[in-house]
Amino acid sequence: MELNIFERQLQLMLMLAQNRQQTKDAICRLLGISTRTFYRYLDAFRRMGFVVEKSGEYYRLDKSSPFFQKLSSQVQFTDSEAVLLGNVLDSVADGSPEVVHLKNKLLQLYDNSILQLHQADPVFAENLHQLYRAVRYRRVAVLKDYRSLRSDSVSDRLVEPFQFLGQNEDVRCYEHSSGQCKTFKVERIGRVVMLDDVCWSHEDDHRTLHTDLFHFSDEQTQPLTLRLNALAKQLLLEEYPAAVAQLSADGDHWLLRTQVCSWKGVGRFVLGLPGAIEVVDCPEFLDYLRQQPHF
Repeated sequence: MELNIFERQLQLMLMLAQNRQQTKDAICRLLGISTRTFYRYLDAFRRMGFVVEKSGEYYRLDKSSPFFQKLSSQVQFTDSEAVLLGNVLDSVADGSPEVVHLKNKLLQLYDNSILQLHQADPVFAENLHQLYRAVRYRRVAVLKDYRSLRSDSVSDRLVEPFQFLGQNEDVRCYEHSSGQCKTFKVERIGRVVMLDDVCWSHEDDHRTLHTDLFHFSDEQTQPLTLRLNALAKQLLLEEYPAAVAQLSADGDHWLLRTQVCSWKGVGRFVLGLPGAIEVVDCPEFLDYLRQQPHF
């Protein structure tokens, strides 16, 4: 019971961070709480140091709240602290899952500490460092001796790096020779040479990859609105917690307004709940579903 209460409080906190879409009544219906409970949670947030604001029908938590600032200062490291911690972790050579997890977590938060966090593999570290500089200063780079598994070849690639993916294991680049945006594995690069005097010249052609709610990625996204019953909404939040920010109440149902990169991920979810989800505004997605064997 206590865990359920805590989970609802955290969900409410997430929804109220800079909220401008959900009314009090909509939030109560979405979280399955009463108005009295809603106000009780707000009082608890105020006591913890949040600034609760109300604008018309909308409540929100101001991100400049002293609580947020205090939390940030306690859980985040300065760059120098991140470098020191990275070096300490690199001195632990047991390869335990806990150490690997901490290293990956630091990589996600502190890109400018990339070199120090990969001391165990100096070649990888230096390549990642040069790629980061190329992205930061908008410079062209040469991926020397890149090993392509698709073509089973080794060659130099002249590229404009502009986006890191995953846990900085991949880098998205515009390749000059092909005129296309491609994703390169950092570990397959022999050496990265950043050309200090050559700036990007094809920035308008850079195509970043987007990842949708259902963990599919593509350069393009497509809008989609689904109408979910209570069961579908609950299962959606359990499997994809980030969906809470894209849900809104619609009577005794809920609307999911999102952008998707592929019909496959969302299609798998919809087909797994027959009769629980209605496609509101996308005939292309309906056509895709009708072509599936379990529709």
